[in-house]
Amino acid sequence: MLARLEVLGKGEGACVAVERPDGASPVLLVCEHASRLLPARFGTLGLSEDALNSHIAWDPGALAVASAMSEALDATLVHQRFSRLIYDCNRPPESVGAMPEKSEVYDIPGNAGLSAEEKTARTEALYIPFHDAIRALIRDRKARGQETIIVTVHSFTPVFHGKTRAVEVGVLHDDDSRLADAMLAAVAGTTHYRVERNQPYGPSDGVTHTLILHGLSNGLRNVMIEVRNDLIADPAGQGVMASYLTRLLQQSLDA
Repeated sequence: MLARLEVLGKGEGACVAVERPDGASPVLLVCEHASRLLPARFGTLGLSEDALNSHIAWDPGALAVASAMSEALDATLVHQRFSRLIYDCNRPPESVGAMPEKSEVYDIPGNAGLSAEEKTARTEALYIPFHDAIRALIRDRKARGQETIIVTVHSFTPVFHGKTRAVEVGVLHDDDSRLADAMLAAVAGTTHYRVERNQPYGPSDGVTHTLILHGLSNGLRNVMIEVRNDLIADPAGQGVMASYLTRLLQQSLDA
């Protein structure tokens, strides 16, 4: 508890938020990079306002899309309330990306040279409660006979290291491709969006941690959805994408 208090002030609340905890859908939505909020004690981590508003701090639009999907599906949604710059909850504690010293072109002064004690404090304050909340939901759903299908929602930048990305929606998976296969089969031959498998990232990039931790380890169907963030930059785009993904998921689950 002491470590958690060192990271989060008493008035900052829990690190994890759960919407529709009793949702009837088998889908359990997860948004690890929902927020750009930094705990007060960390200030700006030495970053500019532009950097803190950019994709290095969060996944712009992802929470809005996930929330709209949660409402449409009556699905439980779990999201992290603090920026991935403090701790990236889609990375295990031993990963260099969990508390990055550099993200794309930005050095992160406030993450440079963290001690073992500082890393432990962040892990105990942010990573452990977040994933414990997901575990508890899965356990409770199993106890009442409710199926669980893990769907994580992310967004990505249209230009990365100066290279433009043509993919618009990525359908990502690790060793279990059951749901991803169904989704890709459902969009085959359609022209709504450019949808690709394991793009713009894949398992080799270390992005499937949550899927492995809660999906593969429990034998649950799972998938990670990546949306190019220029498509969900405003409420109109977020609504259109949420509707599209909701229909795609429903069609794939029915199949």
